[in-house]
Amino acid sequence: MSKQKKTTKPVITTPDPRLRQKSTKVSQIDDEAKQIIAEMIQSCIDWENTHEFELSAAMAAPQLGYNRRIIVVREDMSNKDNANFIALINPEVIKTEGKTLYDYEGCLSVPTIYGKVPRPAKARIKAVLEDGTEVRLKAQDFLARTLLHEIDHLNGILFIDHIKDQTDAFYKLDDKGDLVPLDYDKYIKDNKDLWPDDEE
Repeated sequence: MSKQKKTTKPVITTPDPRLRQKSTKVSQIDDEAKQIIAEMIQSCIDWENTHEFELSAAMAAPQLGYNRRIIVVREDMSNKDNANFIALINPEVIKTEGKTLYDYEGCLSVPTIYGKVPRPAKARIKAVLEDGTEVRLKAQDFLARTLLHEIDHLNGILFIDHIKDQTDAFYKLDDKGDLVPLDYDKYIKDNKDLWPDDEE
């Protein structure tokens, strides 16, 4: 059994074009894949250690510049002291169902911006664990939202794409850690860092 060295790799942010690329499937869970997973988990922990009011719930490999269909998800999203993550390899959405719910989302790769994003209440996901076990997950509410958000990353989609033209859907954190509305016309509408490929 090989040992994976834990290193800190910076999270890439918009407008980095790698965030807009579709990721490739992992054909073999080898040492390289396991190293990527270790780096992702360490980067999540390091990021939240510098963000007092925020918790790193999950990450997708493209956020570290890896074009691989891998995500990591926190085991306990209500406890910042629990730093255990589960890796899901080649995750696929089998089905979504239930009401469309609107809730707040943020992203390590879209710094300082939050959005009230519509997502299905429930999702069924299939994936492979790090040990090669195939799993099928039934997720709802925040877990479903998190998984759909991360799988979007693997397809080059960011949460802001779902609310691009909604002028009242964008927020930022204030000094107390509370979400407050963001001026759409000033910070979002013509922001080329968020949508660099938009035509003039």
